[in-house]
Amino acid sequence: MADRLRVSQVVAQVLLNRGVVEHDDCQSFLRPNLKCLLDPALIPGLTQGAYRVAAAIRDKRQIVIFGDYDVDGITATAILWHAIRMLGGNVRYYIPHRVEEGYGLNADAIRQLASEGAQLVLTVDCGITAIEPADVARELGVELVISDHHEWKERSEVVGRGSEVDADPTPDPLPPTPHLPNAAAIVHPRLPSETPYPNPHLCGAGVAFKLAWGIGQAMSGANRVNEELKGFLMEAMALAALGTIADVVPLVGENRILAHFGLGGLKATKLVGLRALIESADLNGKKLDSYHVGFLLAPRLNACGRMGHARLAVEMLTEATEDRAIEIATFLESQNRQRQNTERAILGHALEQITQLQMIENGCKAIVVGDRDWHPGVIGIVASRIVDRFHRPTIVVGLNGEIGQGSGRSVDGFHLARALQNVTHTLESHGGHEMAAGLKVLPDKFESFRTAFVAHVNDTIDPTLLVPELKLDCDTELSHVTEALVTDLARLGPFGRGNPKPVLRCRQVSLTAAPKRVGKTGDHLQLYIKQNGAIMKAIAFGAGAMFDQLPAGTVLDLAVLPQVNEFNGYRSVELEVKDLQIVG
Repeated sequence: MADRLRVSQVVAQVLLNRGVVEHDDCQSFLRPNLKCLLDPALIPGLTQGAYRVAAAIRDKRQIVIFGDYDVDGITATAILWHAIRMLGGNVRYYIPHRVEEGYGLNADAIRQLASEGAQLVLTVDCGITAIEPADVARELGVELVISDHHEWKERSEVVGRGSEVDADPTPDPLPPTPHLPNAAAIVHPRLPSETPYPNPHLCGAGVAFKLAWGIGQAMSGANRVNEELKGFLMEAMALAALGTIADVVPLVGENRILAHFGLGGLKATKLVGLRALIESADLNGKKLDSYHVGFLLAPRLNACGRMGHARLAVEMLTEATEDRAIEIATFLESQNRQRQNTERAILGHALEQITQLQMIENGCKAIVVGDRDWHPGVIGIVASRIVDRFHRPTIVVGLNGEIGQGSGRSVDGFHLARALQNVTHTLESHGGHEMAAGLKVLPDKFESFRTAFVAHVNDTIDPTLLVPELKLDCDTELSHVTEALVTDLARLGPFGRGNPKPVLRCRQVSLTAAPKRVGKTGDHLQLYIKQNGAIMKAIAFGAGAMFDQLPAGTVLDLAVLPQVNEFNGYRSVELEVKDLQIVG
């Protein structure tokens, strides 16, 4: 296989591990092609939704894009704003305030938009659970088109079995069916249809990208879009990549194609808002990958919605001039620093609460913590940090105000949004998807929610999901870990959920000297390792506690990520140690 593909055996093994076996599939994986993007019309409801928006554009009706305040919603809003405006539409956007309004389409916002002249409201990255707001929109004569990718509400029906003579008194529940808003059109990649959409894990920005494409087709009356929109869609893949990577959807298939070409387009983007964002992160001129998006660009966009109002971030990516975009990007940087300080304080308090409640010692398979002083804009990140540490589904709730706001994160294999459906009697509202969800709970019902949720997880979760796994792709020797191999492995990216960075195992390596503590507090170890004459530098983050166990000559098995380090014009291959075992 390696010979046929002209790659290293390590890369061939990684492809096999990812289930990519057939020659054509391997070629497509190694050389992503825009022709592999799926036809927008395959998404349930998209053709109808695109037609409705195109009609509103032609009729010069006022269109309002109702977005979400996270990166996925911000980028989705920007994609459709640019596309609709380019096609001649009368369009503006509305982003709810995270703290004052909470997640999703709400009835008060619909009333406000209607009073301001909105004639068609187009949701992005939200709306699939907006049953009441959809009814309000219909009453007010506002056309509603929903585009979303989250979990919908379910309607369970119960019917009796048997005849009048021989009746069975036990009711037989039918499979749950979607309880959907009464909207003019609903665009959702996972809606039941005769032909399911092949990419059910499309994020909100991905759905918006496809809808923009579909609207362009509806306007032209053909499968093609006009040249101006075609050029924008190429630019818009950068926005779609931001949303795709930030929303942590699986980077496989179509998602990987969007991420690949979007990342490639970020470096030379013509969108002034993206340029300002990249400059604020000191990334000008650099080749950007999923790390830069996930840890440097996305947090800046998210900080605005977490600490203030996300409409500033949308303004930066839509209507802002170059000077205004730079001004907003600078402000987002300060907001991100404030977010980091707030996050650290809440995480410390949350960890204390987990210890006081003895959640880990008592064998709780889920973690629920809350406090009146916690900023609701940061609790989702704190939940992620707790999952990283304890590997359990986690809900963090800010209980300030009349209604507490919560945010949850899960572990692979446990569907968080469905779990919340099982404790809905303790909540005011909830929504989300498999790995992340939000909720509202009355402060006096918080303890009831905590008890019910932990009990549900304890009863239903597969215990093996609570054990963190480190999956190794293959064995290799230090002498084979070259810059050419690192370049070869990079072709397997972008990396993320569903397509993790390949982890290699190097067995029987020895320390040439005692490790060196590095980092401000000495939490990390710098190692020099040797194997069959080859010597290489390695860094083990967070391994400082093992310093005394690793004298010179210690023999180790290492799980590593190879990478190229460049310093003063000199390039060298180094290893990031993901785990280590002392041999013997």
